[in-house]
Amino acid sequence: MRVVCVSSAATHAFSKAAISQITLLEGLGVEGDAHCGALVKHRSRVAADPLQPNLRQVHLISEEWLQELALAGFDVKPGQLGENITTSGLDLVRLPLHAVLRFGPHAAVRVTGLRNPCAQLDHFQPGLMAAALERDAHGALVRKAGIMGVVIAGGLVRAGDGIELTLPEGPFQPLERV
Repeated sequence: MRVVCVSSAATHAFSKAAISQITLLEGLGVEGDAHCGALVKHRSRVAADPLQPNLRQVHLISEEWLQELALAGFDVKPGQLGENITTSGLDLVRLPLHAVLRFGPHAAVRVTGLRNPCAQLDHFQPGLMAAALERDAHGALVRKAGIMGVVIAGGLVRAGDGIELTLPEGPFQPLERV
C-alpha cells in the first residue's frame, strides 16, 4: 500500500494540481487547500449549516478506480477528481468507519465516510457520474468516488510514501456518504 500522488488547490476548483508533497494539519486538513478547516468548507454543506464539523478534510481515491475508469473509456489522472491523496493497493471504499491510514512517519487520517458523487463529475467528463455509482447484488447503491477523512496527526505526505492501515475495534461499521 502506497501513495501514488498528492494534490491540492487553494480555490474551490473541481480538479487539484498534483504536487510533490502536502502537509496535513491535525484537525484541519491539507495546508493551503480550499477544504482545510475545522468547520465544513464544501460549498453545498456550508449553505446548509456553516457551523457543522468538517468531516471532509482529506479526500482519497484509489489508483485502481482510476484504472477501472480508463478501461471504461475515461481519461482521468490523479488529482483531477478533486482528491488530495491517490492511493494504490488499498480498497478504500470498503474500509470500515474510523479506520486509520498512516502516511510516512507522522501523518494520519481517520476515515469518516464515502464521497458522495455529484453532477460536477459529468461536467468534467460526460458519463462519469454513472461510472461512480453502481448497485450491489442486493440493489444497494455503491459509491465508488473515494473516501473522506479527518487529520488526526499532522505531517508531510509524498508520492511513494507507504500507507499503514489500522482497523477499528469491531464490529465494523460500513462507510456511509459524508
